Amino acid sequence: MFAVIFTAELNELDNDYYATAKRMRELAINEYGCIKLTSVAQEAKEITVSYWHQKQQIVNWKQNKEHIEAQQKGKDKWYRNYQVEIVEILHAYESA
Repeated sequence: MFAVIFTAELNELDNDYYATAKRMRELAINEYGCIKLTSVAQEAKEITVSYWHQKQQIVNWKQNKEHIEAQQKGKDKWYRNYQVEIVEILHAYESA
C-alpha cells in the first residue's frame, strides 16, 4: 500500500477551491482506486493524505486532465507553496 502526503501553505480559498476539492476527492476514490482520503486545514496549513493499493494508480491519477487543471489553479491562486511525498506503507494497524 502507498500513501500520498500533500502539505501546503494556503492563500485565500474561495468557493471554487471547495468545489474542486470535493470533485478531486470523488474522482480519486471512484475512478482511480484511492482507498481513503483525509484532509485537514488549520490556520494557513493544509495536510491531505490519500491511500492507494498500487503506485500505478497514483501515476494514473496525477495524469487525469481535471486533476492537472486543479493542480494549476492550486499553483496560481490557492497555495503559496506545497510539497508532495509518496511513501510505501510497510506496516499499518488500527484500534478496533
